[in-house]
Amino acid sequence: MTRTTSNTLAILLAASFASTIGGLPFNALPILLGALSETFQLDAASAGWLGSVCFMGYLGGTLSAVVIMQRVSLIKLTVGCAFVLCSVLLLSGWLDYRWQSLIWASIGYFAALMTCLGLMVIGSLPNKEAALGTRQGIELTVTATVLFIIPAYVTYRFGYTGTTLALAAVIALLALSAAKLPARVSTSESEQQSVKAQLSLPFRAWIVLGLFLLFATGNIALWAFLERMGNTLMLSGEQQGIVFSVLKVLGGVAAFSVAVVGTRLGYRIPYWIVAVVLSLGLIMIHQAMQTGAEFWLFACGVWIWEVAFTWGCVFQTAAVARLDPANRAIMLIPTAFALSAMLGPYTGGLLISIEVSYLLLFAGGTSLVVILGYLSVVHRWQTHAANTLTKP
Repeated sequence: MTRTTSNTLAILLAASFASTIGGLPFNALPILLGALSETFQLDAASAGWLGSVCFMGYLGGTLSAVVIMQRVSLIKLTVGCAFVLCSVLLLSGWLDYRWQSLIWASIGYFAALMTCLGLMVIGSLPNKEAALGTRQGIELTVTATVLFIIPAYVTYRFGYTGTTLALAAVIALLALSAAKLPARVSTSESEQQSVKAQLSLPFRAWIVLGLFLLFATGNIALWAFLERMGNTLMLSGEQQGIVFSVLKVLGGVAAFSVAVVGTRLGYRIPYWIVAVVLSLGLIMIHQAMQTGAEFWLFACGVWIWEVAFTWGCVFQTAAVARLDPANRAIMLIPTAFALSAMLGPYTGGLLISIEVSYLLLFAGGTSLVVILGYLSVVHRWQTHAANTLTKP
């Protein structure tokens, strides 16, 4: 299919909004878990388990997404998934705790379909760093607005029921962009093969997928409990809203910066930067929690950490795409993300129940192991893949 520049931009924006729908359960996870904890009087481990259940459903969605998207119009799929997500969110706010595991698994499943749909469409566009950076930038910028309004003006006044109603309204609004999506994305021969054939990825692609899984698990464990950490520091609803909205704005800026920089810094320098910035953020969060500092030290630490986390995710996603010329591995990014989002909240809940320092050490330790992998070996694989691609 031949695309004009304006048509490509419209498709990119629509796919980014679809991806934003899929990302809302994750991006709003600290707020949702915090509101759940208050409404149902849950401890950290129980709340973390419910977050993990959501991403068990998300995993199921990623595993079935390719088959569904080959058979259903992407426009109809977006509208249908948005309708189901709005419905189950509303039910979650009105039903008691006995139903929450089933509801949250459903939320995860249909959110995953939206994420995979967005990635599939964006993966068909040229200039992967720019397209993926733009997609994540749009997603985080939209989410920043949501996370400024909901904690400050909805959650702390109307509780969990109001939070789910507000998120359902946002999803319905974003789904209006579905008309700009293509009904189908042309599939390569590899995408029409069996599941076994699709999983026959290059060994190096599997390695970087594993590194992405480890990096995401450690940092999602921390992300899931940032609201609870702020609550421990007695932050007000308005302060929590500022923390999360600015966090997502900075995440959007970080993602757009990757789109602008592309590969100009090579394949090693970005990971040195991620290591330094992420370590600084974690140290500031630790200091805030240990000293009982109120707003600024905690907020600045969280904001700095988010920038590094975003950079790491975008660079690693591009590495996965680069190391699989058949473009199959990038479709497993949501699967790896789902696994990390299953493991992260539950692990984080266990660690923070013991001591917040353990959670911060887990986030930092897993990240540094991944970064060492890129600095020692993976950067050479990426250079070789890029040189091979540019050869006539």
